[in-house]
Amino acid sequence: MTPDVANASPDADADRNDTSYRVPGLERGLRILTEFSPREPVLGAPELSRRLGIPRTTVFRLLQTLESLGFLERADRDRNYRLGVAVLRLGFEYLSSLELTDLGLPLIEALRDATGLTSHIVIRDGRDIVFVAKAQSHAPIFSSVKVNVGTRLPAYATTHGQVLMGDLTLDELREIYPEPQLERFTPSTPETVEALYERIREDAERGYAVSESSFERGISVVSAPVRNDTGRIAAVVTTTIPRPGIDTQLLDSGLIDKVRHTADELSKRLNYRPQALKGTSKSKGTDYMKALGIK
Repeated sequence: MTPDVANASPDADADRNDTSYRVPGLERGLRILTEFSPREPVLGAPELSRRLGIPRTTVFRLLQTLESLGFLERADRDRNYRLGVAVLRLGFEYLSSLELTDLGLPLIEALRDATGLTSHIVIRDGRDIVFVAKAQSHAPIFSSVKVNVGTRLPAYATTHGQVLMGDLTLDELREIYPEPQLERFTPSTPETVEALYERIREDAERGYAVSESSFERGISVVSAPVRNDTGRIAAVVTTTIPRPGIDTQLLDSGLIDKVRHTADELSKRLNYRPQALKGTSKSKGTDYMKALGIK
């Protein structure tokens, strides 16, 4: 052991978190990668330079380095780029390492078989949700639903994201969404953080969420939260109905209870141990149907 290590103070590890230990070049390269998205899959050096406040010559060098490593590739004959195969490889290696997907995939496959509906496991990553596991329905109608593992969507605008944020306080939501107005995708999209918080609380108290074309026209979903060993929401289990509404027959088949049961089973596998609840939760699946005047 060197004298420096031997004489290190107890606070040495904490000091290493100081900004002086950051590597500017690495930080800039990673920031470049995070600018690419499904909405903007192709970007050039001038635009990246403007967004990140980095000199254009520096951006060119970073782009060439990322290209040589396979994280970026040329999108055309000009100087525009898109994400490369190396990013995809890292993403799938990360997803395959998640205990959540290993434990949850058999459960959502069983849910798919029981309902005939495509089922997913979804997590939240900051302001986005990410689909991390999928059990594809065998019905031909689902071939038109373009949601795959790795798909990212805005959390606040989706039912899945609203369920995932069920543990957050209003102040925590304001930290994530400091803007006064939220972009609207449909008339059902919350316009403010306060409206978002109200929606989140309703879903949290109900214990599940139902969406009928609230984010994408012609697509309905039923989602339920998955909790980990700390009791926090770690994911959601969801089923997709490729129709603008959920018909009575599907609800009568116990769809809501099947989704909730799958989410509860995955929570148990993540060592979630709920305290004894007052009353019974079995009637909650029918509360939604009663609200619709179905039962």
